[in-house]
Amino acid sequence: MAPTISTSAHESNSTDLISFVVHQGNGVKGLADMGLKDLPKQYIQPLEERISGCNVLPEVAIPVIDLSDSDDPKVAGAICDAAEKWGFFQVVNHGVPVEVLEKVKEATHRFFALPAEEKKKHSKEHSPTNNVRFGTSFTPHAEKALEWKDYLSLFYVSDHEANAFWPSACKDEAMEFMRGSETLAKRLLDALTKRLNVEELDEDKQLLLMGSRRINLNYYPICPNPELTVGVGRHSDVSTLTILLQDDIGGLYVKKLDQHDTWVHVPPISGSLVINVGDALQIMSNGRYKSVEHRVMANGSKNRISVPLFVNPRPSDVIGPLPELLKNGEKPIYKQLLYSDYVKHFFRKAHDGKETIEFAKI
Repeated sequence: MAPTISTSAHESNSTDLISFVVHQGNGVKGLADMGLKDLPKQYIQPLEERISGCNVLPEVAIPVIDLSDSDDPKVAGAICDAAEKWGFFQVVNHGVPVEVLEKVKEATHRFFALPAEEKKKHSKEHSPTNNVRFGTSFTPHAEKALEWKDYLSLFYVSDHEANAFWPSACKDEAMEFMRGSETLAKRLLDALTKRLNVEELDEDKQLLLMGSRRINLNYYPICPNPELTVGVGRHSDVSTLTILLQDDIGGLYVKKLDQHDTWVHVPPISGSLVINVGDALQIMSNGRYKSVEHRVMANGSKNRISVPLFVNPRPSDVIGPLPELLKNGEKPIYKQLLYSDYVKHFFRKAHDGKETIEFAKI
């Protein structure tokens, strides 16, 4: 039966809308494809959550770091400084082939162009594995206002499982992006951990810092009233590092650490990748490196995509301030905790800025 969803007002029945968007697999792309004139009321964010009401600094940019000279100590220093002072930076000449980046962007558009019935096969109710999840917004059941985004989340366990369960429309391209970014992740973490008194990024440390990976394909369809909602609300990532591929449209905003509720747009740079510190690295660095709030603006004229690769500890790992930091008498700010417990805490609630990190404090 067709949903009762108005194309010209905010009046859509909430039950029908949730059924259409969440349970039938249409997502917000299905709403956008209906040619809505007005944003449904379920997506209207409180004024304080809208980017249009924020103080945005147009003349300020996050650091852009050229990685072409891998032996230059100034490059490692710039990486660490950016992680301390910004929590975000962009990298160019990073070693991931441009064709790999272009192909995963194309694959993202290809997946979201599939019929709703096909995408729904990967939803929470229908996916044969918890490691593959198609969804919309963030946690619809916990949110007072929904976010204008659809996503496909792919948690990597093995090539065998990926070949069996990842959607064929994007499987190969997502795997290539993940594989192609591995050397970059190691290089960044090698630089970052040396400043934390870790002499060598050995196999055990690598597993702790980057023992699991999750790749998301995000789709932000054209929004009828972008100023009233968000693509993604204020949050910091739970990863060690996030490696983000943007398209050329833009819409990512980062909170400036040294100024209250002031935000900076992260403009797309052709061929670049955006890097940000996640909560796990903030915890393991005992607060030296900062995971920073960020959010995504909805767009009123173009469909936008992004592809974040989350480099994480393994779910079974216990994380806390690295022992190399504490052996000289530095007091721990964060407790030792099971990484999977931290992640579960993050995903059971709506986006709420930096609240999750409080869960880890002593």
